[in-house]
Amino acid sequence: MPCHSVTRRASLMASSGKAPANAAASSGYELPWVEKYRPQSLDDVVGNIDTIERLKVIAKDGNCPHIIISGLPGIGKTTSIHCLAHQLLGDAYKEGVLELNASDERGIDVVRNKIKAFAQKKVTLPPGRHKIVILDEADSMTGGAQQALRRTMEIYSNTTRFCLACNMSNKIIEPIQSRCAILRYAKLRDTEILKRLLEICEMEKVEYNDDGLTALIFTCEGDMRQAINNLQSTHSGFAFVSGENVFKVCDQPHPVIVQSMIRLCLKGDIDAAMEKLNELWEQGYSAVDIVVTIFRVTKTFDELPEYLKLEFIKEIGFTHMRILEGVGTIIQLSGLLARLCKMNMQPTLFQV
Repeated sequence: MPCHSVTRRASLMASSGKAPANAAASSGYELPWVEKYRPQSLDDVVGNIDTIERLKVIAKDGNCPHIIISGLPGIGKTTSIHCLAHQLLGDAYKEGVLELNASDERGIDVVRNKIKAFAQKKVTLPPGRHKIVILDEADSMTGGAQQALRRTMEIYSNTTRFCLACNMSNKIIEPIQSRCAILRYAKLRDTEILKRLLEICEMEKVEYNDDGLTALIFTCEGDMRQAINNLQSTHSGFAFVSGENVFKVCDQPHPVIVQSMIRLCLKGDIDAAMEKLNELWEQGYSAVDIVVTIFRVTKTFDELPEYLKLEFIKEIGFTHMRILEGVGTIIQLSGLLARLCKMNMQPTLFQV
């Protein structure tokens, strides 16, 4: 093969993001850590141990049913399906798998043409294995496309299996749900995310402190993908992962300010609490950002007695509802602080 064609092929691979790891390193291009440390087998997937064990049994037996995996974003649904497909098909993965994402066109025509054509295609697979169609974010498929899919699933069930990943399984029509084994993924625990972040920090030689890791776990809300992205962004931007740097990157109201605001409400000091609120408001945070952070700080705030915490959360919930209805003003948030201050005051003070 001529030398220039080899060079051209290498450059094409690099531009499509499929360059080998050593080529990426030599060219100075760095993969996003989410892709770099994406699990390659089911053993590497973090969390949801019981569900992963069920997938391991399927991978071992080779008899894969139609599957729906539902759960929150960034907890390993799509990765699990890819790992399962790799373990089932081995080297035949490229020919034996069709993946359609929400970003692809997935109307009735695609189901009738593209998926049907793939299901009819002759592919050499290991004995007893089936072709796999991966439909990521399946809950965003139109109702018509889902109706067209149910018949395709039945007709080609001898040769093809369907794996659907979605955030909410109730948005998948009942006829498809009844044809599939439904696996539900729970939100990842803080300890599971921390363990993975520490592994990546060690491999990438990231400098960090405990506050930085706590802030990453607080901001990601059980989403592993977001935690790793935030870690990489903070490392790239500041070269040191501290709590302050993480909140600069993630741009969320700082929980320490919110904590001090709740403490002031507990004391009944409305003026000082309002100052803290104005500080957050002037930094440009929306009412939703502020009220959600107040809720997340309140529910884990040990200085609040249990009965008072319940009352606080009730008031925060009502305010959140009003803000989502469109009344996202500082007056709503000020009213919330006033009600929180009032709860810990003597009722006799309000008698006229």
